[in-house]
Amino acid sequence: MSSAHAPRGIVAAGHPVTAEVGADVLRAGGNAVDAAIAAVLASWVCEPLLTGPGAGGYMLVAGGGEPPTLLDFFVAAPGAGIDPADHGSLVPVEVSFGDAVQSFNSGAPSCGVPGSPAGLAAAAARWGTLPLADLAAPAARLAREGVPLHAMQAYVFEILEGILLMTDGARAEFAPAGRPLCEGEPFRSPVLAETIERLGVEGPAPFYTGDIAAAMVEHVGGSGGLLTAADLASYQPIEREPARATYRGRSVATNPPPSAGGILLALTLARLDARTAGPPEPADLVAVMEEAQDLRTPAFVDGLAEPEFLERFLAAHLGSTTHVAVLDGDGRACSVTATNGEGSGIVVPGTAIHVNNIMGETDLNPLGFFVTAPGRRMPSMMAPTVVLGADGTVELALGSAGSNRIRSAILQVVVGVVDHGLDAAAAIRAPRLHVEGGVVYAEPGIDMAALERSGREVVRFRAPNLFFGGTQAVERDPRTGALSGGGDPRRGGAAVFA
Repeated sequence: MSSAHAPRGIVAAGHPVTAEVGADVLRAGGNAVDAAIAAVLASWVCEPLLTGPGAGGYMLVAGGGEPPTLLDFFVAAPGAGIDPADHGSLVPVEVSFGDAVQSFNSGAPSCGVPGSPAGLAAAAARWGTLPLADLAAPAARLAREGVPLHAMQAYVFEILEGILLMTDGARAEFAPAGRPLCEGEPFRSPVLAETIERLGVEGPAPFYTGDIAAAMVEHVGGSGGLLTAADLASYQPIEREPARATYRGRSVATNPPPSAGGILLALTLARLDARTAGPPEPADLVAVMEEAQDLRTPAFVDGLAEPEFLERFLAAHLGSTTHVAVLDGDGRACSVTATNGEGSGIVVPGTAIHVNNIMGETDLNPLGFFVTAPGRRMPSMMAPTVVLGADGTVELALGSAGSNRIRSAILQVVVGVVDHGLDAAAAIRAPRLHVEGGVVYAEPGIDMAALERSGREVVRFRAPNLFFGGTQAVERDPRTGALSGGGDPRRGGAAVFA
């Protein structure tokens, strides 16, 4: 489809309704950031187990005549002003992806300081052109009317059953019939609608210093968690300079420290650029992925918060979630990734806020649980990313869900677009692989024979699976200006022209 058919832009998101809400904002004259904010709020209803007002995330804004800027509103460690040992026990939950099993931890001790309400409000104030109340209205309407679960969302409800049945609050919100909602059944929450409307009208204050904050502290703290009023009152979104890498003559901007995913993605792209002149083979991808994984040592994680760590790390080595990506007609891109983890099972009464379980995710706590200082941002794998042409215009904006598979998913979509000449949708649909713990996981359609002959342990999935991430991407053809995009079918994503 040419840009003439989509003069206002394109939105890719993890659910068709999420993408349509963002496209409606573009049609109404909003810019890419307006559309992304509205889409993220809609995702709280359309993808309620992956994100929500109890979540955190990152937004990367580029184009429109401004240098790329990363807005960090990820989850911070709780516990300000109290004994860090004063917490209950994490509740272990195993989640099966069919051909792989991953362990998570939930319960109140897994709850970190949510950043999404503050981050979306800050983005609206910094870049938005439409009132936040207008951007919140579609999501509130969806929460009241209900959104039927499509097949992939129903699958998410199914595999997270252990969390959804953990507490009375979670059961009432997500399993009202005593079992998780199924495909075709609507997720509906009038209380969540009110919470969304309050963010639109009152901004973030109720969530950090007002009655909603007090309700969160009372419920999480009373259930064995570490969240305090001081944690919420001191929380602020932070603007950061993106991490940069060069790939095939293009500039790639992504999430900088203290996030971990972006810096490892930047290193992987740079190493792949030096390793191969053309499209990489599976063995090349495995080699650079494994190298990046091996560098995620305790010293790496501990150093992420240090000043100038990004420059030192790249100089030395170069010589869990949903995503929304938007391109508008003025060339501005907004790439935003947000996550609730798998959810803590803790739903705050009177607010419908399902608080994140970031403090219980092994991937984000490689130094151990309950050792991160209060207020410190957790080292997320999330990496909203843009690829810029030589003239500085945005060619591709993307990001992914998928815990530790985020950076491998983004890497392979960038390779698909840049090296293989695929459009964004085809690059997203292409089969993926991932390396972790010495094991190569692969979807059908990748020739793994050479790796197997070399003695590598390979786990072959029988079908594409959300284990390999949920990537959303939008692009502008640098030659024609035509827009295209794709939502990841592994998570029921979609792209919608405005």
